[in-house]
Formats: sequence, structure tokens, C-alpha cells
Amino acid sequence: MRAWNSTLRAGGPLRTYKPMKVTDWKKRTPKKRVGRHDAKLRNAVRGHPCYLQIPGLCRSYPDDPTVVPCHPNWLEYDKAGALKAPDFYTVPGCHACHAELDQGRRFTRDEKKTIWERAFAAWRPVRDKEFV
Repeated sequence: MRAWNSTLRAGGPLRTYKPMKVTDWKKRTPKKRVGRHDAKLRNAVRGHPCYLQIPGLCRSYPDDPTVVPCHPNWLEYDKAGALKAPDFYTVPGCHACHAELDQGRRFTRDEKKTIWERAFAAWRPVRDKEFV
């Protein structure tokens, strides 16, 4: 009696194949999300003070090196899952205010949204006048 082995085919010899060629990894270019990222809008915050100005936390001054573009964290501004909001919605914020806005627990989500929207309302005319 012959035992059946599922890895061997009945009735023929084992086939041999050529070994795989060694090749370099193919580097993929990152996806370009048209309209979401604009370096000009992100760089517009350089040289400006923090617009978030969270009382008791912000120690920003003109030309503060810790000022970075702060994106909103709400669906109304096209933020979803792992996607950041488009760069159109950025506000200059110092490190302390930005950290409080993103990870802090001092304010509720609604209070954080109010702080960000107040800052965006003040920043947008300045940005549009200078950069857009």
C-alpha cells in the first residue's frame, strides 16, 4: 500500500526550480495627496508669535523657535483617523500650547476647539495678507 503525501504529486519526479535572484528593494514614492499639504502654508508660521495664547501656559514671544503649525483635530476640518487636517487649517502655536491642545487634559474637547477657532480667526487674515 502506498501512503499519500499531499506535498508530492503522484506519478512524477520532484521538480527543481532556479533560485530566486537577489535584487534591491524597490523604493516606492510616497502617495501625494493633492490639496492637503502645502509647504508654503506650513512655513508661513515662521517668525510669528503663538496665536493659541493659552492663559497660564503660553510663554511665546516674537521669533520663538518653538512655534510650529498646529492642525485642528476635528472632523469639520477634514481630519479623519490617521489623516491630518489640510495645511490650510494651521495656526502658529508654541510648543506648550500645541502639546496642551493635542495631548493635554486641562480643557474639554469643546474648550480646545474654541481656543483653536479663536486663534484661526485671528491668524487667517494675517496669513492671507502675507502668503496667499
